[in-house]
Amino acid sequence: MDMPPARLLRHRVAIPALLAATMLFATQLLAPPAQAGDGAALPPPEGDIILRIGGDIRHTNANGEAHFDRAMLDGFSQRTLDTGTVVTDGVSRFEGFLMRDLLEAVGAEGDEVVATALNDYLVEIPMEDFHDYDVIVAHTQDGETLTPRDKGPLWIVYPRDDHDELDDIRYDYRWVWQLMHLEIR
Repeated sequence: MDMPPARLLRHRVAIPALLAATMLFATQLLAPPAQAGDGAALPPPEGDIILRIGGDIRHTNANGEAHFDRAMLDGFSQRTLDTGTVVTDGVSRFEGFLMRDLLEAVGAEGDEVVATALNDYLVEIPMEDFHDYDVIVAHTQDGETLTPRDKGPLWIVYPRDDHDELDDIRYDYRWVWQLMHLEIR
């Protein structure tokens, strides 16, 4: 195919430029969505902050921490868990979200979580608990919203009745009610 030199030059320039633009578009199209650690941030809370997360996290929204209000926490996939506890009678129905979903949302990278309650109770929890078990952060018990007067607004709840090994005092200490802060280490 004989082409005049000027036209040939345009094709030699246009084809690589078109190929580069196509590659860039395909890369952007196939790339995973941006995470807060990639320059994006968690949205800021609009209501009262009920949970703060700090430490070794990638996704923040307030001075190096992740702050959550009720609406933000309600945005997580909700779970129901029926289990007994050492501080209540019988089996209760808890509703909340998986702790591992919360930790993933903030980009937690540590080996343990230090949970602190409103009354300054503090306990270290191995990160593997949240991968090995469907531990939830409950906001309701038996259909009633948890309040600070009754173990709320948030309560770390283990699926005790689903795993014999969780019927152990070591795990009982990790059921943090009146949860207000998590520190990832």
